Amino acid sequence: MVFKKPISSLVLIYTTDFKVLLMERADKKCFWQSVTGSLENNETPKDAAAREVFEETGIDTNKYTLEDWHLSHVYEIYSHWRYRYAPEITHNTEHIFGLQLSSPLPIQLSINEHIQYIWVDWKEAMDKVFSWTNLEALKKLAEIHQLKL
Repeated sequence: MVFKKPISSLVLIYTTDFKVLLMERADKKCFWQSVTGSLENNETPKDAAAREVFEETGIDTNKYTLEDWHLSHVYEIYSHWRYRYAPEITHNTEHIFGLQLSSPLPIQLSINEHIQYIWVDWKEAMDKVFSWTNLEALKKLAEIHQLKL
């Protein structure tokens, strides 16, 4: 088995009127999240972010500006996903990126990873995401664009 690297990227995809893309995980019902995934081979966090956006949504980040928000978090890997990592690995470092679109786009889901998607107001997204790092990414969006929490 090839273990995942404990380094990942999260990409908050949002529109100019602050609708946020959320996707429901296929392996955990009601677990809503932004695009996220582990680095592969010699990828940088930004390379992984661009790859994951394309794999999970069909969006080509080369047509937009993928912004490195210079924010990362270290979190304990959920026990139900720990088998994907080497036995001694318990924590992951997640790098946060933003991708702004002019309006919501239709999404081509990777059906192995997500079963549905929604575009919701950024404040509603704060109530739906399951991970605290995704919540922190939404707070960073508010900070960058001076939105009131």
